[in-house]
Amino acid sequence: MIRLLKGNKDLATNSRTRAINQLKAILITAPALLREQLEPMANNNLIATCAAFRIAVVECPFAAAKKALRYLARRLLQLEKEIAELLEDLDQLTQQACPGLRKTYGIAVDGAATLLVEAGDNPARLRSDAAFAALCGVSPLPASSGKTNRHRLNRGGNRQANATVHRVVVVRRRDEQTKAYAARRMEEGRSKPEIMRCLKRFIAREVFHTLLGRPPLRTAAT
Repeated sequence: MIRLLKGNKDLATNSRTRAINQLKAILITAPALLREQLEPMANNNLIATCAAFRIAVVECPFAAAKKALRYLARRLLQLEKEIAELLEDLDQLTQQACPGLRKTYGIAVDGAATLLVEAGDNPARLRSDAAFAALCGVSPLPASSGKTNRHRLNRGGNRQANATVHRVVVVRRRDEQTKAYAARRMEEGRSKPEIMRCLKRFIAREVFHTLLGRPPLRTAAT
């Protein structure tokens, strides 16, 4: 159920992005009077204004631009309504499937749905936290050279799951324990990408245990 609704939600989100880009592109070439009126507006006001346009007859470029903007704006309003409804359904389903995941710091509805779908599609990858980290593309890969001993991020794995883990790291930058860990590793000579890699690996381990219903391990990132 989560997979089906998540696919529709992602499709609606991509369609909304394309529609906004197209609306902005029309403004660039629209008649000056219309462009000067609409360009200063924020997205919400812009969409509401364009959706309220009334055009009886398309007889000039000004009217054609307004009608095209109206169609796009109304499409955007419909997509936003659809996305909100899908997120509400996903909220309920993810709470039922894995309430512990929804309580994890930094993981919201969309992120929980992504991780649950990936875990459900790849049950063989849940044999260990290392296998799950590889699935998410956050497992460390050796990148040593000479006397330098270091690792780098894995560029493989599922990119949606990887993006979800990355967003969790970004959110947890405000957490005092995570900030203390990052400062300590910085003093040890670690670079910011290396610290990011370590935090992603910690979060993958925590998510792995949460998905299996185990108590999450206490780490520097939790």
